[in-house]
Amino acid sequence: NSGVMSLLRPLLLDVVPTIQQTAALALGRLANYNDDLAEAVVKGDILPQLVCSLSEQNRFYKKAAAFVLRAVGKHSPQLAQAIVQCGALEMLVICLEDFDPGVKEAASWALGYIARHNSELSQAVVDAGAVPLLVLCIQEPEIALKRIAASTLSDISKHSPELAQTVVDAGAIAHLAQMILNPDAKLKRQVLSALSQIAKHSVDLAELVVEAEIFPVVLTCLKDSDEYVKKNGATLIREIAKHTPELSQLIVNAGGVAAVIDCIGSCRGTVRLPGIMMLGYVAAHSENLSMAVIVSKGIPPLCACLIEEHEDHIKAAAAWALEQVGRHTPEHARAVAVANVLPALLAMYMDTRSSEDLQMKASIFTKKALKNILQKCTYLPALEPLLHDAPPNIMKHIVGQFSKVLPHDSKARRLFVTTGGLKKVQEIKAEPGSLLQEYINTINNCYPEEIVR
Repeated sequence: NSGVMSLLRPLLLDVVPTIQQTAALALGRLANYNDDLAEAVVKGDILPQLVCSLSEQNRFYKKAAAFVLRAVGKHSPQLAQAIVQCGALEMLVICLEDFDPGVKEAASWALGYIARHNSELSQAVVDAGAVPLLVLCIQEPEIALKRIAASTLSDISKHSPELAQTVVDAGAIAHLAQMILNPDAKLKRQVLSALSQIAKHSVDLAELVVEAEIFPVVLTCLKDSDEYVKKNGATLIREIAKHTPELSQLIVNAGGVAAVIDCIGSCRGTVRLPGIMMLGYVAAHSENLSMAVIVSKGIPPLCACLIEEHEDHIKAAAAWALEQVGRHTPEHARAVAVANVLPALLAMYMDTRSSEDLQMKASIFTKKALKNILQKCTYLPALEPLLHDAPPNIMKHIVGQFSKVLPHDSKARRLFVTTGGLKKVQEIKAEPGSLLQEYINTINNCYPEEIVR
């Protein structure tokens, strides 16, 4: 407000190098603060001046100038576009070849902040020739430089298969894969993130990541003390598992399912989310893969997520994953029912119905999960408790299962009377002619009239 911007600009051309650097640093900090100030840097015609002097100044100035570009570019695609238009990318790419690791780091960071907004900006970074140099940067000895370069490769890869392919063609996967075992947690986070962003786009890219022999090495990340390493490790496994049954099978064979299940059991909150999704994807592919999740004792921790977690999207993901496990055959459904999942799903469904649109999604997921598991479940002891609490739209699926099993199973028919199930069925108010009424009639027809009365 005091007009500092216009006073700082001439100082960028001062004869004393330290004044130039300090002026650049001041502009960077102002621009970093919010997008209005970053906008002011752009409008004040400061960028061309910075770019101009990037090539001839010393390393301290280059770092400060790259910091200003990063601070402006981080706020929005429009501001990042302004940086691209003033020709900064070429200069930043030249800085990636600088002798000083700090300059490379500052340049890499600025490029990452530009590339992360959208695929056009990311493509501009690629076209400026940044990718091969970033791949060289991840091979440098300095940990800080490795981290930022890996992060920037991740930001470039995330938008489209074509951009990820550019990173792959520059030979990034092999170097990234070697760093999964690096002791530095922050570096591991970025490496796992970059590999996930490459693997997520297509089967081919996922297979290239797998061919870099990341299994079973990547499973150690699921036991890491750093929460983000765990989360990014699970995300990488999820992005590979989702594509095909073959890739999921490969993960099962490497012990990946058991490792992810342990991971979900040992942590809380959003760290669990990618692991939950990964189990759902594996189970969705086929009956056998779903059985692998059951055999590895995956159901209890997923059920625990339904009960323990407070956030709807985590609960909804757990409901979805359990549905993928239980929807294949009566045997699968029974494994889910025996673990006492159905009452937890029902409680969650009743809970989410009561509140507004925030939980619309969770409610839809839970209803679908209940319906798909119930339609396969022939294990009556697990269904009976639900007769007392379920709302009508769920009740019809429960009563429907009884109407399928009871006519053919005399032992179940006897039990149904003694446990009070038959009495409960008589109390259900069904619309005449509805599906529910048909199911109730089928059940009643299994018994002599005096028992029904």
